[in-house]
Amino acid sequence: MERSRTYEWDDPAISAAAVGQGSGLHFLREILAGRLPAPPIAATLGMSLEEVDHGHAVFSLEPGEEHYNPIGSVHGGIYATMLDSAAGCAVQSTLPPGMGYTSLDLTVKFLRPVTADTGKVRAVGSVLSGGRRTALAEAQLFDSADRLLAHATSSCMLFPVPAV
Repeated sequence: MERSRTYEWDDPAISAAAVGQGSGLHFLREILAGRLPAPPIAATLGMSLEEVDHGHAVFSLEPGEEHYNPIGSVHGGIYATMLDSAAGCAVQSTLPPGMGYTSLDLTVKFLRPVTADTGKVRAVGSVLSGGRRTALAEAQLFDSADRLLAHATSSCMLFPVPAV
């Protein structure tokens, strides 16, 4: 049986224009509240920002067949995207107005397989340290029983965002 999936997203330029206008935490809370659109990758994967606080971000996803690799489990790129999002947004939540970030690297360790039967998974990101030009964050991926499925560390470059 052939399967299909459709989804919609908002113009990413709307959110991009708001980056740096307020603090990073304010920006993420606006997305969480639905006052700014989530990025298209969230719709593509079915991933949601669930929580955000200073130095902390949580994303969730209900794995499905659409996330599978050829061997019948969730593709590692899905894990990596969730972990990168959680770590990066944890960093973003610490930034003052006028600042942005980008990931410099991401080191992921896969510990357990994920399938559609796993149920909802959560990527929990936390900032480990931050400076004027870089920040270090970690993220952990958990199942609904709080078993660790994967973990990652990420270095992020911090930079001024041009005023719009």
